[in-house]
Parts: sequence; structure tokens; C-alpha cells
Amino acid sequence: MLRRVLYIDLNKGESFVEDRYDLFEEWLGGTGVATQLLLEECPAGIEPLSPEAPIIFSIGPLNALFPAMTKTVATFKSPLSGELGESYAGGRLAMAMRFAGHESIVIRGAADRPVYISIRDDDVQIKDARSIWGIPATVVGYILRDVETGVGRRSIIRIGPGGEMLVKYAGVVVDTYRHFGRLGLGAAFGSKKLKAIVISGTEDVEVPDPRRYREIYKGLYKTVVQTDAMEKYHDIGTPININVLNQLKGLPTRNFQESSFEGAEKISGEVLADDYLFRRVSCAHCPIGCIHIGMLKTSFSREHEYEIRKISYDFELIYALGSNLGVSSPEGVLELIEACERQGIDAISTGVVLAWATEALERGIITPEDALGVKLQWNDVNEYLKAIDNIVKKQNEFYSALAEGVEAASEKYGGGDFAMALGKNEVPGYHTGPASIFGLTVGVRHSHLDNAGYSIDQKAAKKNLSPEEMVDAIIKEDDSRGVYNSLVGCLFARGVYSTEKIIEALASVGIERTEEELEVLGRKIFDEKYRFKRREGFDPERARIPHRFYETISTMGMVDPETIETMMKIYRRRRGW
Repeated sequence: MLRRVLYIDLNKGESFVEDRYDLFEEWLGGTGVATQLLLEECPAGIEPLSPEAPIIFSIGPLNALFPAMTKTVATFKSPLSGELGESYAGGRLAMAMRFAGHESIVIRGAADRPVYISIRDDDVQIKDARSIWGIPATVVGYILRDVETGVGRRSIIRIGPGGEMLVKYAGVVVDTYRHFGRLGLGAAFGSKKLKAIVISGTEDVEVPDPRRYREIYKGLYKTVVQTDAMEKYHDIGTPININVLNQLKGLPTRNFQESSFEGAEKISGEVLADDYLFRRVSCAHCPIGCIHIGMLKTSFSREHEYEIRKISYDFELIYALGSNLGVSSPEGVLELIEACERQGIDAISTGVVLAWATEALERGIITPEDALGVKLQWNDVNEYLKAIDNIVKKQNEFYSALAEGVEAASEKYGGGDFAMALGKNEVPGYHTGPASIFGLTVGVRHSHLDNAGYSIDQKAAKKNLSPEEMVDAIIKEDDSRGVYNSLVGCLFARGVYSTEKIIEALASVGIERTEEELEVLGRKIFDEKYRFKRREGFDPERARIPHRFYETISTMGMVDPETIETMMKIYRRRRGW
């Protein structure tokens, strides 16, 4: 079986394919393979936005073959954190890569003018993108779909002005409603003058034992659609967590000054589903429909009374641009989400940056002159919209600092105690307790999706867990997700894909693995990611933890810094560091 890696050199305008069967045999696919390719391709100490810093995409052995195996992983050196950049996106990209016959794509170098890459099977072309440079991310897809072939088996990924302007938390929009959002992949695109990638293919996917494959597929499909395992993701989606976390006092509000929001009900998943939901969309080869699209109807002009905008929303976006900014209107939240979509910047980072800036202005750390007269104050949507535009345009020294991320901005102006980033990545929407804080600090990409520390806190709130038990749970999740993210599956379906089901699914496509082998692989993948992180200067024991975490009550009560220090000692011992 061929395991094809497509290499594209933007400097030379060339591409070639290599069979890397040995790489996939050892590391399975997805994040396991992508991490190895990053270690191979990225010189130590290189600047993240230099031409020598590569971008890598990878899929796994179950993509386009089983339900909810819908993700693609991107690895790169993060412009935001300066170390491991890793992001995941759904949509049609994994399917398109599978049908094009490429399990990984490595992009080297940088173009001397704006370009986009067109991939159709083995035909790779680097095309002029000067006419679409500067166009919003929300519009580029409409343009490219009319000039590129492959409809039905095609994925279009692209950046907006935020990526072009090298905002360090710019993302990449995937097929309109999905994203490589975290850690600045959009800026990496922009540094290479790469506006977009269009991928399509005509290849069929063959399995060695069709009968066995059908049996496993039917069982997994039945679990996905005929049980309640994923029902909540279809009905209300992740925004169901707004009310849940608010009741648990775990919903960050006004830059983590509080952990519950008086306006939570107004921007809850239930209200959005009842009053604003336009449709539900699925990633390719997923029957759930967890992508919730809201309809925002706004006044446009006298000649055209209303404009209808269709905006995808989920919990993290509602937290970052809602409760964390004190915004209590659904329309306001949707407008702010749409502004981030248009500019192609990460909504979580944007919300955290704006929350810090609002508090910094309140405290006099920055001046109205710094903000160019923008009245940054809680719940003022129009002023926040102006600030987003100023950040992307880097209108002055202050907004240029905000474009570097909240940690960089606080290093320049002060206010580090309430600059809410861990591992230099702006934090997600959970103030549940020590496991969440610690999990984000040591996680490979400083994301709640690394080890679900927030979930461990919620379990600890019901059943008292010792620091040792919380650390063991974090390590187990970190390692097991290394395997799952090598498949590459949607984490919403991780309850469906037990270790036993993963082994059966792999066997049905000709890959034999034991439970012990998968456990060892998960640990190895984690260690390899940390090899890259340490090589690029990350030390978890020296990571900055904002003091605000210790000032605001969480789901688990007030968090003691000594608890985090104790967990770090236990973690080091468990990891053998």
C-alpha cells in the first residue's frame, strides 16, 4: 500500500510525490506522521514566518472511510507561541486529500507574489492570486469555486486579510464553516504569500476485506445515529455548554473577572437554536450535522432594506465574543463572529485580546489615544467591531501589539496578571478548576482539546479527586488523543471509537494493531511533540500562569497556586522528566 506525501516548493514552483510507507507504518497517520514531518522539515530555531518554516497537512487511515473520521491536522511552527503549532479542521478537506491520493502535504518556501495552489490528483499548479489578495476569507471561496474543477470532491481553504497582514492568531477558513483556527496558521500562509489551496481528486478508495469493512462500518454508523452518543451535538451543539457552565460557575465573564454571566441565557445555545438557527451542516462523511448556522438579519440601506448573513457559531466563539466581553445580545455575538470570519482571525484569541484591552483601558494601563478613540467597554459591539478592523490593519503601535497576541501585548504595556493566555495561546472558555489550568499549561498545543482538563474538574466537583488522580487522567487523555488524532477523527465522536472499535476499524482496512501497541504509540507521539516544543524553547515549569486564575472563583472553588505546583511535580515524575 502506498503512503503518499506530496511536497510543494513555492520558491521553485515545483512539486513531487514520495512514498513514505515506513513513516505511516510506524506513526499511523494524522498527527503522528505530521509531527515527524515537522521535525524533518523545520530547522531548529527558525523564525515561524520565514520561508524555511514548513506547513504540513496530514490525514489518517480511517478518513473518508468511517463516520465522523472527518478531520485534517495541520502542523507548523506557531507564529503566536514560537513553538509547536497544531490545528485541526473538518469540512471536506480530509475527503479531498483522500480522493486526490495524498495522505500528507508538505509546503516549503515562499512565493514572491500572491499565489494559490490547485491540486487535482497528481496535477499540482501554483497559480497567480494577486486578484484575490485582500479579499475577505468569506468571499474567496465563492470566487475560486467558479474557476476550479472538482465540485463534489473538492475542498477550498483560504485566508483573509488577517493572514495577509500577519496577525499572529490568523486562521485558515476551510469550506466556509470550518477552520484551522488556533496558533496562527493563517499568518504562516500569509508569510508565504499563499492565499488559498484547492484540492480535489478522482481516485477510489479500496479496502482489502470489503465484507469485514461493511460489518464494522454498520456497527459504528448505528452507534453514531441511533444512540444518544452524539445526539446533543445535532440538537443544540456545543453552545449547550453556555448555560451548563454558567450554572457551574465555570463560564469566564468580562476577562475572567467573574465565572458566571447575567446575560448567559440570552446568548445560550437554546435561544440561538430557537430563534436564530438557519440550518445544520455536516462535515463530509459525518451524519450528525453539528455545525449550526445562524441567520443574522440586519438593516442594509434604504434601497435594500435587509441583509441576510449566515454565520456558524459554537460554544468557544460565544464565550470569547459574548460572556468574556460582556456581550449579552445574540445579534451582537453573531456580528462579532462574522467580523472574525471575514478577516480570517481566530475568534477565541480575538475575544481574549479585546477583553484584556478593555480592562487595560479601564485601569489606565493604556490610554484613549492608544486605542485611537475607540471606546473599549463591555458589551459595546460597535466599538469592538472597530477594534477588530484596527487590529487587522495594525493602525498604530497599540493595535500592532494586539495583533501579536495578548501575552505580547501585556509584555509591552503591562497587565500580565490578567492577560489570559497559557503557553502564549489565548485560553478557551472554561474556568472550572486546577485540572483545566494545568491541562492547558502542559498540553501539546495548550488547548482544552489536548486533555479535557475542564471535564476532569467537573468530575472532581462530584467526586473528590486528588492531584495525583487529576494528573493521571490528564496524562491518559493526552496520550490517547495522540492515537485518535492520528486517525484523524472528530473528538465529538471519541466516545463512539473505543480502543476496541479503533482496533477493529484499523484491521478492516488492513492495519493490525494491539491495545498495547496503541498505548505505546500514544506516549511516543506525545514525547515527539514535546521534543519539538523543548527544541523551540518551551519549558512547562517556567510557563506563565496569569494570577487572575487564582483571584476568581471556579467550579471547584478558589484555585490555590500550590495545587498547580504540586500537580507539576507529580506530572514530571509520571512523565519521567
